[in-house]
Amino acid sequence: MLPEELRKARRRVVITGCGAVTPLALTAEETWAALLEGRSGIRTITGFDASDLPTSIAGEVRGFDPSAYVPHRVSRRMDSYAQYAVGAAVQALESSGLRLDSGTADRTGVLVGSGYGPVQTNHSMVLTLRDKGPRFITPYSQVTGAMDSAAGEISMLTGARGPSRALSTACASGTDAIGEAAQWIRYGLADAAITGGAEDCITRVDIAGSGNAKALSVRVDEPQKASRPFDTDRDGFVMSAGAGIVVLEEAEAAVRRGAPILAELIGYGASSDAYHWTAPRKGGEGMKQAMRAAIDDAGIEPEEIGYVNAHGTSTPLNDEVETAAIRDVLGPHATTIPVSSTKSMTGHMIGAAGAVELIASVHVLGTGMVPPTINCENPLDKEMNYVAHVPQRRDVEVAMSNSFGFGGHNAVLLIRRWQE
Repeated sequence: MLPEELRKARRRVVITGCGAVTPLALTAEETWAALLEGRSGIRTITGFDASDLPTSIAGEVRGFDPSAYVPHRVSRRMDSYAQYAVGAAVQALESSGLRLDSGTADRTGVLVGSGYGPVQTNHSMVLTLRDKGPRFITPYSQVTGAMDSAAGEISMLTGARGPSRALSTACASGTDAIGEAAQWIRYGLADAAITGGAEDCITRVDIAGSGNAKALSVRVDEPQKASRPFDTDRDGFVMSAGAGIVVLEEAEAAVRRGAPILAELIGYGASSDAYHWTAPRKGGEGMKQAMRAAIDDAGIEPEEIGYVNAHGTSTPLNDEVETAAIRDVLGPHATTIPVSSTKSMTGHMIGAAGAVELIASVHVLGTGMVPPTINCENPLDKEMNYVAHVPQRRDVEVAMSNSFGFGGHNAVLLIRRWQE
């Protein structure tokens, strides 16, 4: 329980900009439009031959041109996950209108989460070393192949000179990054942050490994129907790539400069299952702990939550346990509000998932529309409103976004429509 005097002393944090690169589209606004259309971004893999792998479908980013954001001499040294992060960061800054100058740069931080990091680069470097020898390894390999490369590139491109960090908590990475960056602002370590998650782990190694773990959908004959959270016929998640970045600011500073305040970040909770590498703890105790921590952090009652963007991976274990956990935490209120999974359309972007899902939740507050869970033909809990197939119009004041990752990493964010 957060002491009331500490709650009153901390600064308010608002979201003023959003950017996204996803399997659905190359901007946050276009991704949101695709979500409302119920469009799937899942296709047969085109980046490499996947015919001998456990599955051959994924949510690849298509048509992304890094030269729209950075010169080719810069983008050529970057892993694709970092390129997506930079693209989303530029979008977020442009939409926020935040200018990094002598008065703001020193107090603006960068925190980017990723579950896998620059695996495309590291896998290719191993093959280059094997096939061509050490002289063909680029001198940039040590920075390009590091987990902090996305944060470093964003910092150098934007001139943000506050704390710059990388964070990795598997599928909760993007959510944790945003939550931790919000703490910087709340407690005075920074006044603004460029933060979120990025991922591009669609490789032969990672598809083989996750497939051999029986975690991935094998519905290869119907890729767009493969990701089906909360459906009784779900058979696994679909690996995807992308990035989601938001700009967080201290509320009073944002108001003074006339920033477009999209939402207030009011709660963050995190926990660890301490149980199993790939399965959630029975009973969803870690999930419930993180949700309750976020609610306590926000200082609200569970009944105030009007929408839940669920982790909703389409795996047999997660969807059942998460549903039970939501029902336990929210009580009877859980069946009266929409609970949807946008992973039904994007697939699972791992470290980017939570950030993109928070951005979707921001749009819910702003538009009064809730995105659907497509492919939910036979709901596993018929009392829950999973927003099957089509969006719903709802006036949502407070939204919750859940992220629960391999290794038992749990992270939850709560946002509220802005009120001065």
